[in-house]
Amino acid sequence: MKEKFSLKGANIRDVRTLTGSALLIALAVIIDFFRLVISNLLEISFEFVAYAVAGILYGPIIGGMVGGISDVIQYVIRPSGPFFPGFTLNAILSGFIFGLFLYNRKITVKRVALAVLVEGLVVTLLLTPLWLSIMYGAKIFALPRIIKFVAMFPLRVALIYGAGKVLEKQRLTRKFKSV
Repeated sequence: MKEKFSLKGANIRDVRTLTGSALLIALAVIIDFFRLVISNLLEISFEFVAYAVAGILYGPIIGGMVGGISDVIQYVIRPSGPFFPGFTLNAILSGFIFGLFLYNRKITVKRVALAVLVEGLVVTLLLTPLWLSIMYGAKIFALPRIIKFVAMFPLRVALIYGAGKVLEKQRLTRKFKSV
């Protein structure tokens, strides 16, 4: 059974959408405080969970907005180096990709793994090295970044899958109680 492809998501003018998005932005900013900085070219952070939840709940457009706004706020609160809009684009694309793959769809390990794979290939392995090369002259191909991607892949899938299943359960519970 084919699913209908659509970029439509939740209505940004809806109070619940605005409130939920604001809470997810705040969550992403708070999670960012616990990032592990390995070097100026390599860090580990978990704000992707907030971007994925925004995508799951509200769709790709709002997921991207949550990513972009939270990235700018994170930089204002705790700058780490010069501001570079490429990293904001990374955050926007992360929320957008998660929304594209997971919004209004059954959360399965396969679907989450595919979303994490696409997001990781585009953001982590393609764009981030490009931005670091522009900023610092770093090598585009860096083995530590690939190792980090491979090592973090199962953890990212597990965290997003777990969050998605909790959200699915809550949606079903709400629908059941309203009947």
